[in-house]
Amino acid sequence: MTRTLRMYGLAHCSTCQKARAELAQAGWNVDFRDVRDAPLDAGEIASMRERFGEKLVNRGSLTWRAMSDAERSGTPEEMIGAHPALMKRPAIVAGDRHLLGWTANVKRALDVPV
Repeated sequence: MTRTLRMYGLAHCSTCQKARAELAQAGWNVDFRDVRDAPLDAGEIASMRERFGEKLVNRGSLTWRAMSDAERSGTPEEMIGAHPALMKRPAIVAGDRHLLGWTANVKRALDVPV
């Protein structure tokens, strides 16, 4: 039985590449959306923010560190809209489960070997 999930991230992101490969090995069909090539609109970002809270903005990223204080003062919708790479990734929607990152807990939630 093939299971399908939606993943949001960046095609060149090593974490997203690893997640996609491991999910495929575990029998998942991954519908991947590169948020740089197909940016999220403000409504999609707001919806993700409702699910993930402030964790949606990756404040440890190189993108964050390169931003000015003025840019950092924007809303998550404004910041991610202007800098898609600022989004914590991958963001995964599998049925009614909404998962962020590629941690052991996320892998366990999707039946991927840890």
